[in-house]
Amino acid sequence: MRLPLLSDSRVVIAEIGPDDIVLRPPLPSSRIEDVGAAVREALAFPLAGRPLRELVTRGGSATIVIEQPSLPIPSAQFGPRHDAIVTVSDELVRLGVEQLTILVAGGLFRRTTHEIGLLVPAEFRRRFRGRVIVHDAEAEDLVTLGDEGSISLRVNPALVETDLVVTVTAAETVLHGGPAALLAASGRDSLRAAGALSLLETGASQGWRLALALERRLQASVPVTGISLVLNPPRMAGPFAGYPYDQEAIERFVGSRARRVFQLAPARVRERVLEGLPREQTCAAVYGGTPSEAHAEALLRGTLFKGIELDEQLDALVIGIPPTTPFIPRERPNPVSAAYLGLGLALRMWRNRPPLAEGGTAILVHPFPRRFPRPTQTPYRTLFFDPRTARDSNAMRESEQAALGDSHALAEYRAGRACHPLLPFVEWSACDVSAHRLGAVLIAGCRDAHSARQLGFVPVHGLGAALEMARGRGARRIGYLLAPPYVPLVVSPADV
Repeated sequence: MRLPLLSDSRVVIAEIGPDDIVLRPPLPSSRIEDVGAAVREALAFPLAGRPLRELVTRGGSATIVIEQPSLPIPSAQFGPRHDAIVTVSDELVRLGVEQLTILVAGGLFRRTTHEIGLLVPAEFRRRFRGRVIVHDAEAEDLVTLGDEGSISLRVNPALVETDLVVTVTAAETVLHGGPAALLAASGRDSLRAAGALSLLETGASQGWRLALALERRLQASVPVTGISLVLNPPRMAGPFAGYPYDQEAIERFVGSRARRVFQLAPARVRERVLEGLPREQTCAAVYGGTPSEAHAEALLRGTLFKGIELDEQLDALVIGIPPTTPFIPRERPNPVSAAYLGLGLALRMWRNRPPLAEGGTAILVHPFPRRFPRPTQTPYRTLFFDPRTARDSNAMRESEQAALGDSHALAEYRAGRACHPLLPFVEWSACDVSAHRLGAVLIAGCRDAHSARQLGFVPVHGLGAALEMARGRGARRIGYLLAPPYVPLVVSPADV
């Protein structure tokens, strides 16, 4: 069996051995044809809390909280989230709301300015008469709702100065969607502390606990409800049609002339081809209620619908890294963001147990070039000023404090030109959650050995050599994750 794996904008063909394991997501089992009708039903019959009609203040105000569509990867230009936002807005207007606000909760991502049109359909933009606010984690007018331990919970005023808050999100992880959308409209201290061992389990997630505390404190002053969508993995057309579900389609692509032409094309052409591939995004279920209740149910259903089951942990896992950042706008990733896609996302999308055994080997297929598109990714350069930073905790703290004191970087974030200076450190912390328990992280096809070594990784010339190194370290069960899209990995619990 031959498998194509994305390595930035190139395709690497992996020869799968008889004992290797291919981790392929299941085909979507169901889809909702009328998302608007499903949203209206979820608002009328919520899992928890009162229906929307009992929460609305006629003649009053309401705030709709949405997130940047950073997940899933790859994303479709328009999908069920757009329909859900339009439906919720129309329902609020129908029930008598006169002052409507859409709050874009972007957390530490670059503040959405030029891409605001991608968040809602064009027809809705033309007729919407409310206001749109893009959250600023550094704003001086954030409202304090109290403290959770040593962390101050400060939120956007639009969450407090209203008669109703409605979240409209997709249940992707415990840190994306549901109450996490409220957290994404908070200050930098709470955003920096919002971590998680697993992105699918609430028990070991500091981010979930903070989001839940924020939701409860907000409910003490204003009614809060929400909609959570269960999204099916995106399906692609063009030369990658059928990936990663249909092996016959993959084999046709591997042996086709289109693949050879694609490999010989310049990098910019390959990137445009990948960006321009038509994709379809569908919805499997819609849940309503308090953000935490609706999100928890949707996340559980999504794990059942999309999850890949493993009977035991793997010794090594091969992950192809696509040429995209995990945030909007989509750009070619720098080394930290590329590592985050594999270690911070793919390897944290698990339930019960991590997919890799303690001391296992992660193989990231990516050239790892040291590039930082200006001005969006300029803050990532901070992690490379000092060669000790990524491997020395004291140097990391010093570098982080220096980033917070960089007035120019903060001004660039507030102007919507760059991400927040803390985002690189949040991504690196997420990588370290997975990397610290592994024996090695190999960068297959690495072209910048110094960049990989500075982050504590092992540069390897090609995938074949990386597999030999993994076997030399004792790997017997080697898995190949057909991603993106990044889907849940459900590992059987250890024997008690």
